[in-house]
Amino acid sequence: MEYRNFEKLGVSPSLLGFGCMRFPLNEDGSICEPEAEKMLDTAIGAGVTYIDTAYPYHNGDSEPFLGHVLKKYNRKDFFLATKLPIWNVKTLEDAKRLFQEQLDRLQVDYVDFYLLHCLDKEKWQTVLDLGLIPYFEEMKAQGKIRYFGFSFHDEYEVFETIATYRPWDFCQIQYNYVDTDIQAGDRGYALTEKLNIPLVIMEPVKGGSLAQLPEDVTVPFTEARPNSSISSWALRWVASKPNVKVVLSGMSTMEQVEDNLHTFGNFEPLSQEEAALVSQVADAIKKRTKNGCTGCAYCMPCPFGVDIPRNFRIWNDLSMYGNKEKAKHSFFQELDVSARADQCQKCGKCETVCPQSISIRENLETAARELNALKEVAHS
Repeated sequence: MEYRNFEKLGVSPSLLGFGCMRFPLNEDGSICEPEAEKMLDTAIGAGVTYIDTAYPYHNGDSEPFLGHVLKKYNRKDFFLATKLPIWNVKTLEDAKRLFQEQLDRLQVDYVDFYLLHCLDKEKWQTVLDLGLIPYFEEMKAQGKIRYFGFSFHDEYEVFETIATYRPWDFCQIQYNYVDTDIQAGDRGYALTEKLNIPLVIMEPVKGGSLAQLPEDVTVPFTEARPNSSISSWALRWVASKPNVKVVLSGMSTMEQVEDNLHTFGNFEPLSQEEAALVSQVADAIKKRTKNGCTGCAYCMPCPFGVDIPRNFRIWNDLSMYGNKEKAKHSFFQELDVSARADQCQKCGKCETVCPQSISIRENLETAARELNALKEVAHS
């Protein structure tokens, strides 16, 4: 197993981190605990030492499950990470109560890596208004937290504001070879190097989208390494960056565990030639974009309730990554019927304000046709 040194912290967790938000499930949606425990045991047995969870994962069941499973291991042999759900914090007392609840659920006296969860502009203001940072600095002084950081989901400018606010022990960002200009992105990575903030990476495979790509897109990968999985390229791309210390993978099957262990057990950084192949594949994915919607939402609100940016994102993602199952779920289950593309009444109001001059009415009609074509399979 590859290990990366957090120079400023003096610790060296495994480069592969086990993300505990996508455990295998029973039919009722609960964690399939026997299989999930086997997966954790296999990963830990192969040298994985960084275990990442959060208060809301698996409807609140991830932390208690881990608390039970990890009791069999020496506490000093693994690094445990969890996160404060800022959206549940209205007062400082809420934060204190939730933190103690997390220690109880995890059955531990301290958390190695503790994060302010999913920070954006609004949640960051909550952190400042409630004085959460001084409280968790005190928890660190008391030994209940070893390292204090944050995870992030917003634009680069917000990231810069947060990253430069104080000397963070580490931070966690979403980063993959396609989304280099989204959220923190390349600029955020460069800033963490400048500020000496070690990085933990989430969504390196973009929620699975970079694991199963259209065959014509992945030809460069399969020709260069016919025995390597498509997802391994995404993992190696982000892990080849020197300030990346842990790469999280939310593993759902034993097959994924074994494939990731193969990738990180004898880790090979991308060669210059392989890095060029990744850029080639990224360009091919982006060229499959159906339209240039940036999600700016100038077109909103639609007088008839259509969520125009959301429909275009689902449509574009389907074309770019070819993940029909994800598109089905997003369109038929996550999106209200009233907000779907086929509810467009072609009034044209949206087109008068679109900065990209997109033919929104025509595109919505096409998106509705292509997404509704998934309906039979989606509901089978």
